[in-house]
Amino acid sequence: MKFSIIIVCLNAGEELKKTVDSVLAQTYGDYEIIVKDGGSGDGSTDAVKDEPKVRLVVKKDRSIYNAMNQACKYATGDYYYFLNCGDYLADEKVLEKVAHFMNGTNADIFYGDLYRRKLDSTDVAPDYISSFVCYRNVPNHQVCFYSKKLFEKKGYDTRFIVRADYEHFLRCMYRYNAVAVHMPFTIADYMGDGFSESDENSKVSDREHKIITRKYLGKKCLIYELIMIVTLQPLRKKLANSRKFSAVYHRLKGGLYGQGGKR
Repeated sequence: MKFSIIIVCLNAGEELKKTVDSVLAQTYGDYEIIVKDGGSGDGSTDAVKDEPKVRLVVKKDRSIYNAMNQACKYATGDYYYFLNCGDYLADEKVLEKVAHFMNGTNADIFYGDLYRRKLDSTDVAPDYISSFVCYRNVPNHQVCFYSKKLFEKKGYDTRFIVRADYEHFLRCMYRYNAVAVHMPFTIADYMGDGFSESDENSKVSDREHKIITRKYLGKKCLIYELIMIVTLQPLRKKLANSRKFSAVYHRLKGGLYGQGGKR
């Protein structure tokens, strides 16, 4: 089982090397790292360009998702995994555990849990990807391993500025009939405060969420919107993003949604 670890960057500073080092520390050796740089001027790529496991691709791009699509053209692995600069693999055995879990399991997407560094809490992913999970929010791309065939059909839709990875996940589930399986362990150490979390992009994210969910879920969205209102979604979001309450909230959510429901 060969993994293609894809890292896109632009003037990432020291975080690029830290992210790459978290991959190089893995006990499992059958992987490649593709660093797709948009033309950094801070010298950050110098620290990784001579690593034998790293393929450095320097090329201008139009966006984060355009850079990811470019990187996929160089990938030769069986599964693709996207790791942002500033995010790390949770420990040195992550790829070993993923490969062991995949052995004998037939699935197109394998996803795990996410440790949120700034909140000191772990977001436990649901055991099943139900249609409500698809509406609420799917697992972050930092915890997802995608079969290469899911990107050979079509990559990220770059018309979506913030939610292209979300659209791709739903497209895989509802157009390609992908099978997604939960791996019950932590995959990534997530820094937070990413591209999609700024105030401006949060508004864009909400607009794109409506477009994508209506495309793939249709009239179900009306029911799910009502459920979110009744269950006090704005308050729950504040709790989830509070350092004081986040750990407790995610433990409770993991218990409630862990068993999920079949799609």
